[in-house]
Amino acid sequence: MVTVALLGTDRRTPPGHPTGAGAPTALLDAAAVQTVRRRAGLRPAPAAALPGRAADDTRPPLPAPARSRLAMLLTDRPGTAGGRRGTAPDLMELLPQWLAMANEQGHAAPPELLPALLDAARGRTDLRPQALTFAGPRALWLARLNPDWKFALRSTPGGGTALPALESAADVQRLWEEGLFAERVALLSAVRAHSPAAARELLATTWSTERAEDRLMFLDSLRMGLADADEPFLEQALADRSRNVRATAAELLSALPGSALAARMASRAASCVAVDRTQSAATITVEAPHECDAGMERDGVVAKPPTGRGERSWWLGQLVESTPLGHWTVRLGGRTPEEIVALPVADDWQGELHAAWCRAAVRQRDAVWSRALLGAPASPDAGGPGAVSLSERAKLLGALPGAERAEWVAGFIATHGLSEAFQLLGVCAQPWAGPLGRAVVDALNIARDAGSYPWSFSGVMGLAERCLDPAEAARLEGLTATPDEPEDAAPGAGGYWSEAFQRLVSTLRLRRAMRDELKGT
Repeated sequence: MVTVALLGTDRRTPPGHPTGAGAPTALLDAAAVQTVRRRAGLRPAPAAALPGRAADDTRPPLPAPARSRLAMLLTDRPGTAGGRRGTAPDLMELLPQWLAMANEQGHAAPPELLPALLDAARGRTDLRPQALTFAGPRALWLARLNPDWKFALRSTPGGGTALPALESAADVQRLWEEGLFAERVALLSAVRAHSPAAARELLATTWSTERAEDRLMFLDSLRMGLADADEPFLEQALADRSRNVRATAAELLSALPGSALAARMASRAASCVAVDRTQSAATITVEAPHECDAGMERDGVVAKPPTGRGERSWWLGQLVESTPLGHWTVRLGGRTPEEIVALPVADDWQGELHAAWCRAAVRQRDAVWSRALLGAPASPDAGGPGAVSLSERAKLLGALPGAERAEWVAGFIATHGLSEAFQLLGVCAQPWAGPLGRAVVDALNIARDAGSYPWSFSGVMGLAERCLDPAEAARLEGLTATPDEPEDAAPGAGGYWSEAFQRLVSTLRLRRAMRDELKGT
């Protein structure tokens, strides 16, 4: 029959059937009979065991309107025609916010929507933490049955394996010695959260036999609850045969201002940076290291610089960023951080020195030094280039309280506009505080009045859709109308701006509705 089908019934007839118009039908009939014969003659295989029952999710169910909203967010995918987004909200960008709010309320995911939720998280790694938290234990049950959702097992510490009671030392030790790597990482993190000392002692029992890549992962778990008691273990890790392990141990020790490594780094940095009092105005002088000796390498200094970097400046930066910031007040004449940052630096070393101080302030979470290095948002240097880049300023803002962070960025936007503010807006808490939201809207309004197209501000507009307080929708209503275009305006720019503000308003209203639905109001 296969041969007949391949050659065609005009060239070969089915067995036992004459040539003619009925040959194709006879071939199909013969195939149908053969199929029935094969199925009837198949011996049944033993039935496979049914999967175990999924764990119960004891969280309260979603209110009905919120469940309908989630279904809409997971199924609707508004496209864009001709590059124009139109006035409809971007539902895919609202899904992360919906998940965050649902997790804050502590709701359980509707079982019937779990497959669509896992499919969405499969395609977007940024969704996974919130999606898996919302999906709960049933997501792991499903992931064990569908290879497409295996990411849920990889994303869950220990692959969803239940950990032993931390009070049972024997069970903990057994899993630590016999468990899979993911289970051991999850166990170490859980023990560290429960008892930092117990986690450190557990790690020490097998440290010398672990692989280098495993030692690096285990060592990274000590960031949680890092304290002076960890110093002896970390000092020992400085002699590790893996360069990455040594570097991580040095980074952790430098975050302990009272550690011996921090003192050694401060001593080295002190020989490189000083105040020259022979001039009329105090000036910082820099003499970068001339070599990277074995002691520096043991303390985590990387000897070989990246391409394009000089060796001496590379070594200097590593010494300064690993030095406790409080050292500089004593070293530089009792000056405050603001006074130190304001001092001129000789021989064009200011950029390198200030960048290293920025890294130290971020690593040590020092708000005082972060404020000093940021400076006033209205200063000319704040808009760049200046001694501190915008990316470094964004990191420094992370060390400040949320309200102060928003106030600084609002002042920056009021002075320098939106063209350089995107990185800074990304580190501000959501929803944006009132002054920051108003500063962004005012700057967008100024850009609209200038008559240019809104495309260069699409990133900021997208952030505004996600981060503006939904209460701002009423105030923005007046900006949705198409403005009168000045003579030098780009053709049609007013219409594009009107669409952008209409989309912003509709998105804010939808976010408010989402919040009310989740609260059941």
